[in-house]
Amino acid sequence: MAHNSLQQYDTAVETAPVDEKQIVVESPKTESQAEEDGKSGISDSRLLRKLDLKLLPAVTLLYLLSFLDRSNVANARIEGLTTDLNMTGNQYLTGLTLYFIGYVLFEIPCNIVLKKTSPKFWLPTLTLAWGVVATLMGITQNLAGFFVVRFVLGMTESGLFPGVVFYLSMWYKRNERAYRVALFFSAASLAGAFGGILAYGIAFMKGVGGLNGWRWIFILEGIVTVLVSALSYFFITSYPNTAKFLSDQERKHLHDRLAEDSDATREETFTWANVATAIRDPKCWLYGLGFHTMSLPLYTLSLFLPTIIKELGYTAAQAQLLTVPPYSVAFVLTLTLVYLSERANKRAPFIMASSSLAIIGYIILLSGKGAGVSYFGTILAAAGIYPSVAIVLAWPCNNVSGQTKRATANAMQISIGNLGAVLGTQLYRSNSGPRYFLGHGFALGYLVLNVVVVGITWFTLKKDNERKDAGTGGLKAEGDEWLGDADSRWRFRT
Repeated sequence: MAHNSLQQYDTAVETAPVDEKQIVVESPKTESQAEEDGKSGISDSRLLRKLDLKLLPAVTLLYLLSFLDRSNVANARIEGLTTDLNMTGNQYLTGLTLYFIGYVLFEIPCNIVLKKTSPKFWLPTLTLAWGVVATLMGITQNLAGFFVVRFVLGMTESGLFPGVVFYLSMWYKRNERAYRVALFFSAASLAGAFGGILAYGIAFMKGVGGLNGWRWIFILEGIVTVLVSALSYFFITSYPNTAKFLSDQERKHLHDRLAEDSDATREETFTWANVATAIRDPKCWLYGLGFHTMSLPLYTLSLFLPTIIKELGYTAAQAQLLTVPPYSVAFVLTLTLVYLSERANKRAPFIMASSSLAIIGYIILLSGKGAGVSYFGTILAAAGIYPSVAIVLAWPCNNVSGQTKRATANAMQISIGNLGAVLGTQLYRSNSGPRYFLGHGFALGYLVLNVVVVGITWFTLKKDNERKDAGTGGLKAEGDEWLGDADSRWRFRT
């Protein structure tokens, strides 16, 4: 890698001796890449732009709908959901918990199905399934129906996020993945912003067809998901070797650039031994704990923000609209911090800094200095939570090598992480507003734990890299054999 390119992009990369075939971060458009472009006649930047325009809008739209369909229950609550179904506050919380139980139980099985089938089939099928379930939420008539629908919604949505993270890892080089995963995840904050606006407008349909406004929130948003799922069978592509939107020359160039950087082009068959490899790797558990310590504040904020704002003294309609600014700020800051993280080639420092911003937000919320000050606290909380989650979720995508191991690690991360959400759904009880000491206190404690866990992960990865540099760590491969992230040529992103 050229010295001037390293200076230009301020990329800290540990490199091996020239005669080793090491897989490392490549800064954008190095001299070697420019030379390769000249040989193949294919521009990397143009190829990446083509991939981005084809892949990212499709999967980002699916995740926006996924997050909207899971979190619109928060908007529906303040429009009369609990009253019409004769639910107590605690019963409502149980319904939220059941969603995450379904999510956690089916996370890894869904990614195994993805590995055995294809993204073109599996991702649209999941979308169709949860779209139907989300629509049915609007015609639920009793508490039992609410419980069943929330559980099945979690089950059907569980495979999308880890599936797409694995999917993107098969198209992009390691240093190109984190920003794409963050763009994809940014749909969550967009869903929060759009959710408030949509709920505000749809609530005025109260009485149409004899239905309350909250029912129309589920019905209309669910129908949109079903329609998009039908179209997604045509615009989701599987893998590079079958991509019809690429020319033969582009496909070969993409294959060559991936072969030099990761395991994406290797023909790896599914084996349970590779699944076990991920389960035995302590680093995969650290990635899971990194998300676990973020999922509780992430989902408690997204599921209770309308209620938190309403309890500050605003009307239901005002609360719907006031959810938009926190999510909008979170969206902008997510893209900004992830871009800076890519430029610096660092993950842990940006996660820790962003989580610290959210910590300040919750301290303000707990102080209860008035509605305006507390509302400002929600903005800081959202602005800190979403960038941290985006970078945390992209970490194993960068660092785990071996296709089955990576798919399993991604699913493990979400499963372990969402156990925090299971706990979080029981914390914001109806009688604890407007200060919500228990909920805000747990969120604050989890964010502090996140800083600790990320620091431990940073130290662990750094030490592994140092042992490999010194020749005392990793496994030695023979010839073209590749031993995954245990290979002595592999370096972890810190």
